[in-house]
Amino acid sequence: MTIKLNKQLHNFSVQAYQSKDLKLWNSFVSEAKNGTFLFNRNFMDYHSDRFEDYSLLIYKAEKLIAVIPANRVENTLHSHQGLTYGGLVLDHSLKLNETIQIFESVLKFLETQKISYFNLKALPSIYSKYPSDEIQYLSFLLEGKLIRQDVLSVINNSAERIAISTIRKRGIKKAQDNNLIIKEESNFDSFWDTILIPNLETKFNKKPVHSLQEIKLLHGKFPKSIRQFNVYKENNLVAGTTVFETKNVAHAQYISANESKQELGSLDFLFKHLIDVVFKDKQYFDFGISNEKDGRNLNEGLLYWKESFGARTITQDFYSFETENHIKLENVLL
Repeated sequence: MTIKLNKQLHNFSVQAYQSKDLKLWNSFVSEAKNGTFLFNRNFMDYHSDRFEDYSLLIYKAEKLIAVIPANRVENTLHSHQGLTYGGLVLDHSLKLNETIQIFESVLKFLETQKISYFNLKALPSIYSKYPSDEIQYLSFLLEGKLIRQDVLSVINNSAERIAISTIRKRGIKKAQDNNLIIKEESNFDSFWDTILIPNLETKFNKKPVHSLQEIKLLHGKFPKSIRQFNVYKENNLVAGTTVFETKNVAHAQYISANESKQELGSLDFLFKHLIDVVFKDKQYFDFGISNEKDGRNLNEGLLYWKESFGARTITQDFYSFETENHIKLENVLL
């Protein structure tokens, strides 16, 4: 379905995504100012059986200028619940005035579809190719509700680095004394089956977001973007991490080690190597969040470990918008 809007917005139209749009969608995401491979349909659709996809395409005249990866649950549109981040993915040429009009058009469209709320998980700023904080300003204009805020621990390689702590240096020295070896591998089985899954079950009674079958499928589609690094002692796997690599950021999606991590210094050794060697030319290294209970609590030990590498905090915001509040945007532009 397509809806044409009022005079102010007469050049904008909104459409729900259909499978016939796949190539157009993927081409747009690859060039968007704040697109990453997570928005590629070949990534999004691996869990299509779990969600009612309700992604949106926004056109100006006949040109696609924005997309929103999303799914619908009853009367609420969610910034896709199967993705770490989302929001409004924009053509790099768009300026703020047009972005405001685009968001107004989206909220109007959703209201006509009997969708009352739009829950949006913002893209952390480091993942965008260009400045892209439009959602934060729109939240102010629309009186959006901040429903969650996570903190990411990030190293900025383009700035003067904060020194690694003495305790991390000790861990690295232990690893060197134990003759640990780091390998990048395309096989995910050992890390998932012998370290990651058992640790998550024992410590948190949880499973990885991606099953072994899913991460292998996604790696097959994005071999340059999803990378596995393992640490060995005498051919025995002792630690590992799965890294999602985007244009600006190397993000540690999964981090885990066996019970010998303190004795061997395996994770300290691994991450010093990743930060200083493998991803030394990447603008940011993102350790991810240390939050629990929807951002209300912090795992202090995990946060301490990340910050002892010199990582510091940026935030990821989660907003809820009432679609009927599109009227608050009508007179913003003077």
